[in-house]
Amino acid sequence: MNPNPSPAGAPRPRLAEGFAALRENRIDAAAALRDQWLATHRDDPEVRFYAAEVGAFTGELEDALVHIEAAIALAPGQWPLLLKKARLLLALRRRDDFRAAADEAARLAGNDPQALWDIGRAHTGNDDPRSARPLFERALSTGFDHPGLRLNLAATQFFAGEFDAAEATLARVLQQAPRVGEAVHLRSTLRRQTPAANHLADLEARLADPAGDPAYRASVLYALAKEREDLGDAPGAFTALVEGAALWRRTLRYDPAAELASIDALREAFDAAAIARLGEGHDEPGPIFIVGLPRTGTTLLERMLDRVPGVRSAGELMDFKQALGAAVSAVQRARPGLSPIEASLAVDAAALGRDYLRGAREAAQGSPVFIDKMPVNFLYCGLIRAALPKARIVHLRREPMDACLAVFKTLFAQAYFFSYDQAELAAYYDRYRRLMAHWHAAMPGAILDVRYEDLVTDTEAQARRVLDFCGLPWDDAVLRPEDNARPSTTASAAQVRQPVHADSIGRWRAVAEGLAPLRAQLAEAGWIDADGNGR
Repeated sequence: MNPNPSPAGAPRPRLAEGFAALRENRIDAAAALRDQWLATHRDDPEVRFYAAEVGAFTGELEDALVHIEAAIALAPGQWPLLLKKARLLLALRRRDDFRAAADEAARLAGNDPQALWDIGRAHTGNDDPRSARPLFERALSTGFDHPGLRLNLAATQFFAGEFDAAEATLARVLQQAPRVGEAVHLRSTLRRQTPAANHLADLEARLADPAGDPAYRASVLYALAKEREDLGDAPGAFTALVEGAALWRRTLRYDPAAELASIDALREAFDAAAIARLGEGHDEPGPIFIVGLPRTGTTLLERMLDRVPGVRSAGELMDFKQALGAAVSAVQRARPGLSPIEASLAVDAAALGRDYLRGAREAAQGSPVFIDKMPVNFLYCGLIRAALPKARIVHLRREPMDACLAVFKTLFAQAYFFSYDQAELAAYYDRYRRLMAHWHAAMPGAILDVRYEDLVTDTEAQARRVLDFCGLPWDDAVLRPEDNARPSTTASAAQVRQPVHADSIGRWRAVAEGLAPLRAQLAEAGWIDADGNGR
């Protein structure tokens, strides 16, 4: 950037001092410097850029957007400013405007490989691998060859179901950077391994080498567990899984007691009367929320419904949580001293519904009916019902032991922190089931439960139940979700390319001994019987 000259007599701001304050989380100091520099250097694009960074850091997103637009006006034609604007628009869930700003940034970037890579990553943040991929490929075509760039390309290939291409890309990543744990794990996830084609020797050699941080070694162990399971070695797979989960858990900063307390507080606060007091809500139809635990068939059902004409999946949106967070913050600003739960009981339900729909419809590219498949929206069923009374909520349930094993054996990275320890997993499962039972009691008929086991063994009957509940017409295409060509940006991206099958039912019994702590805790909570069957 080439800032305008400083006003006569005003020393040039020491912007590095402000950015250091942000890095060190000294928010008050960073904000004070912003105010000071804006008073004397308001027409300096770098000062405006800094002010936008402070706003983004403190959550003052609209204010940050004003500053970045001012910087663009003062210093036109610079892709970093357009990219910053795009990221702010995405945080504000203004996805159409995000795409326009990102496209303009890509135009300005020309053949700058770092710029193309950064803009591509912004598209992946918008759950849009199709837009990201050509930017990654353009960056590589310039001769810029970075393993991180290739890893991002491999992920877009994986999400698109192009597993051979992804495998070739990952091979190159691991040639360049052998200890990229994400690449090792993704390589094993791409396909079912066979005795003739697998990576067991390589994975065991990696583990024999003491080098590598805990996250890398955990990734290798999860990959080893996946490949051993594919080859029929359930006990060996479980041994690797337990070790990998324990390693990964040690990399996380997670307070399970606080998370469980927050779920309990939701259940206690949002009874039928409290939900009714929130008001009429935004009376617009369209959203279908698919909720539950991850790995319980939510992606399968999403891919089925996505085949109905006039229905489009918006993916796993954070939008409801974000819109609720903004509404709660507004209440707390008006009524200081309210806790988040207390403030959530005082939000404007209709405004919350409108705010959510504005961004979610853009994610679904304007489709009148769309699917929001964020599993943890189960936390907000009461607020969803209040804010969007014409929305449909479908809850996927799976046999408890299978559900917990499926979660336990998945490396989610920076999500579902409860899933890496059997005791923490069982406790979370208990709170999830209690909360769903509460929603059913508080809002009879508002949520349709679908058992995973029924969905994969009596697929047409269950699909008709769901379509009926959602007010959608029957279409035979829902029975062929494997033909859905749209990308899937979930851990199930490989499985969803297969026809519906029941192979995963009862899988926990092969490792029942290792799951004894989980089983005992679920039995004590009353969710399974003495044989491990769900209640």
